[in-house]
Amino acid sequence: MEIQTFNLSVKNHSLSSAPSSPLTLENAPKLPSVSVSPSAEIVEGSSVTLTCSSDANPAANYTWYKENGDPDLQPLSKEPQLVFSSIQSSDSGEYYCTAENELGRRTSEYISINVTYAPKLPSVSVSPSAEIVEGSSVNLTCSSDANPAANYTWYKENEDSPKASGQIFTITDFRAEHSGNYYCEAQNSRGRHNSTLQLIVVAAQNALPQGMLGKLRPPQLS
Repeated sequence: MEIQTFNLSVKNHSLSSAPSSPLTLENAPKLPSVSVSPSAEIVEGSSVTLTCSSDANPAANYTWYKENGDPDLQPLSKEPQLVFSSIQSSDSGEYYCTAENELGRRTSEYISINVTYAPKLPSVSVSPSAEIVEGSSVNLTCSSDANPAANYTWYKENEDSPKASGQIFTITDFRAEHSGNYYCEAQNSRGRHNSTLQLIVVAAQNALPQGMLGKLRPPQLS
């Protein structure tokens, strides 16, 4: 039996590695974060910016919404920032954004916007609204749209001291000396506003034996 012998030789070659390209991982947007600037108290008429951001690759597209209970919400902005150049009281509410790319879509948590503003022109009313009988009880009511809620003070013209505090001023025994100009002041940390109500007591007609009657004039602005 013939045995064959083979000689094996190994040659060393220097290996050169080609430059490798980095791996790029794509991902759907993470939970968006939302912020508001300024972060302090928001005052009516000021500039306010809401910002939405999310880690995503490819980069996310952003859309802003205001929650109002409508299932067919219309977008407010399709930018990362929602800018109010002069924010109004009607802009108060809950806002959220969505971040979306070709791999998915995420919705942020709500961010609450609370716009503060001075009291609007107060409205005043009197009860009873018909003729006021002398000796009866009369309620004057003042109300004003304000944020924070307004505090109310009642004054009588030409008198320095307030007549009452609170939204309702009650005169329990209406007399002739109660006639005159009354006004309420609505005040909060943002400002104040006044309105005027005039009550005049007149002599009763013969057909009305009650005595003295009170009549209400339309509200006048101060």
